[in-house]
Amino acid sequence: MSDPQKSPPTVAEGWQAPPDRTSVTDDARVEDIIPLPPPEHLIRFFPIRGTPVEPLVTQTRQRISRILHGSDDRLLVIMGPCSIHDPQAALDYARRLAAERERYVDSLEIVMRVYFEKPRTTV
Repeated sequence: MSDPQKSPPTVAEGWQAPPDRTSVTDDARVEDIIPLPPPEHLIRFFPIRGTPVEPLVTQTRQRISRILHGSDDRLLVIMGPCSIHDPQAALDYARRLAAERERYVDSLEIVMRVYFEKPRTTV
């Protein structure tokens, strides 16, 4: 039985599933595993403080909160592509959506949803 006081090992500590807990089909096509940096590191290396992104995110979150709490009667519309693979296409989509956001500002709060590199099954 494992020690309840001890934390499970992290990816950084080189944790891997023991061979007796996997089957022959687990990760059969995985060639390599590259651990992602934790969000805390990304926030430090790519800060938004003092950039044009900071007020955009802050104000959008405030508007969403007002809509969800009923003090803004506009409809919240969260939309975007299924997955983003091409940065240029994402920027093009964002520009087009920004124009629609301005067009419908009185009745809609349009927010772009972004999901990067969604895993896909290819045939």
